[in-house]
Amino acid sequence: MKFAFYTLGCKTNQYETQAMEQLLHERGHEIGSFDEKCDAYIVNTCSVTAVADKKNRAVIRRCRRDNPEAVIGVCGCYTQHDAEAVRALGVDVIGGSAQRQEFIAMVLSALEDRGYLENLDNALRRREFEVLPAGGLEERTRAMVKVQDGCVNFCSYCIIPYTRGPVRSAPLELAVEQTKELAAQGYKEIVVTGIEIASWGVDLPGKPPVSDLIVALCEAAPEMRVRLGSLEPRIVTEEFCQRLKNLPNLCPQFHLSMQSGCDTVLKRMKRKYDTARYYESVELLNRHFPGCAVTTDMIVAFPGETEEEYQQSLDFIKKCAFADMHIFPYSRRPGTPADKMPGQHNNDTKESRSRGAIAVAEEMSLRYRQNLIGTTQAVLFEEKSGDYFTGHAPNYMKVYAEGEDLHNQVKNVCITAVYQDGVVGIIE
Repeated sequence: MKFAFYTLGCKTNQYETQAMEQLLHERGHEIGSFDEKCDAYIVNTCSVTAVADKKNRAVIRRCRRDNPEAVIGVCGCYTQHDAEAVRALGVDVIGGSAQRQEFIAMVLSALEDRGYLENLDNALRRREFEVLPAGGLEERTRAMVKVQDGCVNFCSYCIIPYTRGPVRSAPLELAVEQTKELAAQGYKEIVVTGIEIASWGVDLPGKPPVSDLIVALCEAAPEMRVRLGSLEPRIVTEEFCQRLKNLPNLCPQFHLSMQSGCDTVLKRMKRKYDTARYYESVELLNRHFPGCAVTTDMIVAFPGETEEEYQQSLDFIKKCAFADMHIFPYSRRPGTPADKMPGQHNNDTKESRSRGAIAVAEEMSLRYRQNLIGTTQAVLFEEKSGDYFTGHAPNYMKVYAEGEDLHNQVKNVCITAVYQDGVVGIIE
């Protein structure tokens, strides 16, 4: 049988799709493209915003329209949050945001008897970490290791705690074992991923800090880069930095979750820090990891955000001098407190504030890239792009260089100029 996947959303969803691909491959099935004729199509959904829900429905409708005889399976946060909406689209199999092995078994069963199957649990009652195979089927340079699931922050704009449930951590021994396996398979880099990896360990005996995990993974595969997923700024302390700064294979790129650079907006968002604490984390990282890339996300036009609050956010991100940013206009998410807050902004305001924030972010990115000129970066090359091979430096800067057959090789590159969405250089 041939299967195709369509994945929406975060790196955790991408990891879980790769795991499902492997589960099918182990049973002797073939993984095809979503644009070709297959026996079954699986849509792994996201539900972080109402816009994401709309994308989910569009993909599912297209899938059924283009493949009327195929089995359609849908899983992920959207089904967990609104199964009724997915049922109405005429799919064959519905699973939630967990129990991936059971979901794959249901898809295989539906291929045999064409019956409708559904399996949904109560996410808030989950207590066990679901073990899935790490890595991927395609020839990739990097793999993901999922170390954590769930979130209990309950930010006012976010539905994820309800769709993913409470924090569940991978045992340290499991994460180390999977990291060693990936190194043995030839991967040159792993990305440590989860819904909120900073909370790793809070449910384990002794409540070990996430720095224990990071040190263990770096030491388990000293020849492989270890890149961290998004971090809560509260975990970045002097002790955290002291423990990690001498790990030679830890990538000096830190994505610090921010969402707003204004304290009153952060309070309405129910974030667990203020701008002073956030900036302390930025300073600690820059001091202990000179030249590192600190990146972040920012939501503009949050309900009630005034022009003055917006300007405060712009001033704050300039102060932080981020290497890169993702800017999002606030998108209403039914079922969250923010959806019912007064002061909802219209699309014109959202677009205007997005453009302003993006302009600032692009200026900071340009300065960061200009500062790399003349430096030598160890680039993990991935694919051909026009006349160049492209890859990423440890700070996750995209690097272009001339060369052939460089896939999955690490080469030192002298950076000579800013180029397109990254920098260009010469292999030494």
